[in-house]
Amino acid sequence: MRKQCELLCVARSSVDYQRVAESAENLRLKQLLDEIYLIDPCLGSRRLATILERDHSVKVNRKRLQRLRREIGHEAIWCRPRTSIPDDGHRKYPYLLRDLTVKRPNQVWCADITYIPMPGGHAYLCAVMDWYSRKVLGWAVSNTMETGLCLRALNQAVEQTGHLPEIFNTDQGCQFTSEEWTGRLEQLGVSISMDGRGRWMDNVFIERLWRSLKYEEIYLKEHATLVTLQIGLENWFEHYNDWRPHQALGNPI
Repeated sequence: MRKQCELLCVARSSVDYQRVAESAENLRLKQLLDEIYLIDPCLGSRRLATILERDHSVKVNRKRLQRLRREIGHEAIWCRPRTSIPDDGHRKYPYLLRDLTVKRPNQVWCADITYIPMPGGHAYLCAVMDWYSRKVLGWAVSNTMETGLCLRALNQAVEQTGHLPEIFNTDQGCQFTSEEWTGRLEQLGVSISMDGRGRWMDNVFIERLWRSLKYEEIYLKEHATLVTLQIGLENWFEHYNDWRPHQALGNPI
């Protein structure tokens, strides 16, 4: 056994390791954090601990809340100093939508990733939306938050619509600043726009989409597997795109 581990460059202590599933208590806390985040995204760990104890009779250490929020990709919206200065690493692109009037479909597309709580774990959903029509053009689900998830949603949007946007707007998440993502958009000849750091309002339309999706589909049905989640999302997005009226667009028939 020792010789085999040496040849495979594997630590002996990890050979018989069995991954421990996340506790039901942690899963429940993550779901509560996700629900509260949709109500008020500005709460920090101290206030969250107070709200959980007051409204849900759950007493939890704020350091634990901070760890769980990091795992699901949540961060409180708060004013930071010098947020307009990009950090080192991948190239950041300017925000191109300021004072821009969006008058037609395929003028601006946007994309974002959200956390999906599930009874036995979690998943991540990436969606591409047309800024003018609010239509979801492409989406993809995965149990990991990687650039490939976003590229699948982008490729689906391009294939299904047969069109390309003039501008594509995202936040400054590592998936959207990666060379794979920006290189794909540059290959397609699309102008790249990025929100300011912490500026969730710059991508407000897709943030509203997440709120509707979670209250109307995710929290009600609690899909247990990725397969059932994909089926549920496909039905919901079809209903959202083809049947549901949108008040902001004049409730077109």
